[in-house]
Amino acid sequence: QVQLVESGGGSVQSGGSLRLSCVTSGLTYSRYCMGWFRQAPGKEREGVATKDSNGVISYANSVKGRFTISQDNAKNTLALQMNSLKPEDTAMYYCAAGEMERKWQYFTYIYACPREYTYWGQGTQVTVSS
Repeated sequence: QVQLVESGGGSVQSGGSLRLSCVTSGLTYSRYCMGWFRQAPGKEREGVATKDSNGVISYANSVKGRFTISQDNAKNTLALQMNSLKPEDTAMYYCAAGEMERKWQYFTYIYACPREYTYWGQGTQVTVSS
């Protein structure tokens, strides 16, 4: 049984920092992607940062230079360090995991993060006040 459990959310003032953690268990993919997503009230869920099993990392433009995603395989933990937080970062943050998908691109097959992730945590709230 796969489980993803987030922690580390809270309330901070603008400019502050928070570190989110996601402890995973039961994942058996050889090629996988893990990531952080967020959803603010009345808005669609958006990707924040992803990391695949090859070490490739991707960030949303809105968080580049402020957020850092990292993984500790020994502790089965995915982390998101969030610095210089802004009120617009306020949202429920979710950890997710999924198997990489094989795609035909640039005249060859590649593996890429899936459009839809299979496993999700329960979420942790981040609130940034101005």
